[in-house]
Amino acid sequence: MPCRLYVESRDDALSRAGGQGITTLYEHAGGEQARHRLEEIFYSKALADPVLKSLFTERRPHHVDHLTWFTAESFGGPDRFTRELGFQHIIDVHRYLKITDEQRERFVALYMESLDEAGLPDNEPFREAVRSHVEFGSRVAQQNSWAETDADLHPIRNVPRWQWPATSS
Repeated sequence: MPCRLYVESRDDALSRAGGQGITTLYEHAGGEQARHRLEEIFYSKALADPVLKSLFTERRPHHVDHLTWFTAESFGGPDRFTRELGFQHIIDVHRYLKITDEQRERFVALYMESLDEAGLPDNEPFREAVRSHVEFGSRVAQQNSWAETDADLHPIRNVPRWQWPATSS
C-alpha cells in the first residue's frame, strides 16, 4: 500500500499529532547521523556506477550534506534543506539531465541497497516508506530533467513530508 504524501510544516505535523507519541521516519532511521551515513554510502555507489556515471560525473563537496538535509526534512527531521537551499535548488540540479528509465531504476536500486550497508532499520513498514519516497522522488527528478519549460516541471514546490505506510486495522 503506498505511503500518503502531503506537504505541511514539521510544526503542523507535530501539532496534528498532539505533539507527542509520534515517531517520525527520521527518528526511526536514527536521525541525522544515520541519514548522513546512508547518503554517503549511496553517493559513493552512484559515483562508481556505470549506469549513473553521466548523472554523477564528479564528487561535489556538499552533495552528501544536501542529500542528507533533503531526506531528513522529508522524513520529519529539521527543515534545513528548505531554510538553506530552498526547493528551487533541487529543481535546478535535475533540470536538463535527461534522466532515463534505466537510470531512474538504478538510482532506486542502489539507494535501497545502501540502506542495509548503512545499518538502517530493516522492518517492512520503514522499508516500504523509504522505497515509496525514493520512487516518488526519482519520478519527480526524471520529469524535471526533461522539462523544456517551467510548465513541464512537476508541480511539487516544497519538500514532501513522508509518513509511515497506512496500516489496515
